[in-house]
Amino acid sequence: MRFSLCLLLAVLLGTPAGAQDWPREIDGPILAHVVKVRDGDTIEVEALIWPMQTVRVAVRLRGVDALELKGACAAETAAARDARDRLTALVGDGPVWLTRVSGDKYFGRVLADVASRTEPDLGARLLREGHVDAYDGGRRRDWCAAVGTRRVAPSESPG
Repeated sequence: MRFSLCLLLAVLLGTPAGAQDWPREIDGPILAHVVKVRDGDTIEVEALIWPMQTVRVAVRLRGVDALELKGACAAETAAARDARDRLTALVGDGPVWLTRVSGDKYFGRVLADVASRTEPDLGARLLREGHVDAYDGGRRRDWCAAVGTRRVAPSESPG
């Protein structure tokens, strides 16, 4: 009975006024300063959302997937470090701009196109250079199997 009453109230009350009208994506550009490059496809930024107001958030580069720093094989780990180092170099010491900002499948992270002063799309650049794979949110490639490398046991895992 209690469950039925709660369900009825939820249906009658619906969502908060206007919540269904909130945008699912923000066009940008949003100015941000990179705090940290986490890996080859994720940066942590302080984004300027209003004058003198920033938010610290992890940003996943849209459309790409980097190898894991805690890779399943030594070759994956090495390639992941290369991807992270290349993204760090591309970001440099300047600001970045976020466009097409939307929610990511993991809470607390956003998905965006990211540009720097010298590069209009960091993800596309990393993809062209072979540091990352194209990614649409589906299954990731088994990189160790693709290069024919022995997978390491968790106790052997580097890093």
